Amino acid sequence: MATEVSGTLALLIDGDNVSPKIVVGLIAEIANYGTASVKRIYGDWTGPNLRGWKECLLEHSIQPIQQFAYTKGKNATDGAMIIDAMDLLYTGRFSGFCIVSSDSDFARLAARIREQGVTVYGFGERKTPRPFITACDKFVYFDVLNAQDEEVIELAPPTTSPIVAKPTTIQAPPKKAGLNKAARNMLIKAIVATADEDGRANLAQVGGHLAKQAPDFDARNYGFPRLSDLVKSSGIVDVERAPDNPKVILVRLKKAPVVNSK
Repeated sequence: MATEVSGTLALLIDGDNVSPKIVVGLIAEIANYGTASVKRIYGDWTGPNLRGWKECLLEHSIQPIQQFAYTKGKNATDGAMIIDAMDLLYTGRFSGFCIVSSDSDFARLAARIREQGVTVYGFGERKTPRPFITACDKFVYFDVLNAQDEEVIELAPPTTSPIVAKPTTIQAPPKKAGLNKAARNMLIKAIVATADEDGRANLAQVGGHLAKQAPDFDARNYGFPRLSDLVKSSGIVDVERAPDNPKVILVRLKKAPVVNSK
């Protein structure tokens, strides 16, 4: 499913609870939604826990914002991010904000940005509290970003060297997991809600409806690169191409078999 990439985005990273290992996958994922004209990461750069970020920031042109930890046990970084986010929001320059954190403190910020009609993309760990996830328009887990990054590294050609390189081990793709009951029900509801009189639904509209039901619904969480692959594997729909536009995928729920009571 193609994604509109014309938006201007603001990328704000909570450096206190994000690892630099996810940045390559993060930047690639954000490119699907638009162009990050502002890229900032917040934290106390006088401490040892952020030293691993230096090379990463230079490579991806991410601006470090210094925020001293005034009181032990209190996170001043969150406050600095929230203040900057609101300042950027009021400029009216951005169609979307990318908030990278697993902290529930940003739930109200995400909700406030959406109240302004601006899209919010959240990124965090699986342990991220639901209030922050549901406050976003879309939420992507770090392990999905890491999986994409590892796949690119594994498939990259070896560098030229006079020394005979060792054979490259390509790991098997993530195991494809079937839809659980909750996800299956969400898919059915999304198809029913977006279907026409013939029962056919545009897969792009189905995906949009799924995002409204659960911002963290993502085919990659189930081992599939695209929603179309996940839907086909579910076994509950018939998939076809639109006659007037082969690029448009249509889905229709399969009819339940008629049970003979005799």
